[in-house]
Amino acid sequence: VKVAKALASETRWAILKLLQKRQMDVSRIAKELKQTEANISAQIKILEDAGLIRSHYEPGDHGVRKVCETAVDKIIIELVSKSED
Repeated sequence: VKVAKALASETRWAILKLLQKRQMDVSRIAKELKQTEANISAQIKILEDAGLIRSHYEPGDHGVRKVCETAVDKIIIELVSKSED
């Protein structure tokens, strides 16, 4: 359910696509998507909770920066019908 929720947003899809190519910090992702850092941080939290991305902190120009990368190469969702008993 967490993965499905994470994939239910165009913004989160866009974040995953950006991170597919390379690691990026929250500030850079926000710039690329023309959104606020606060919104991107909230979206990243949802993606992290679903296990789709991981992040770490690095020194930045003004404190620390959160750097994100994908945690998976492929997402496969398989729906299996229930057999009748």
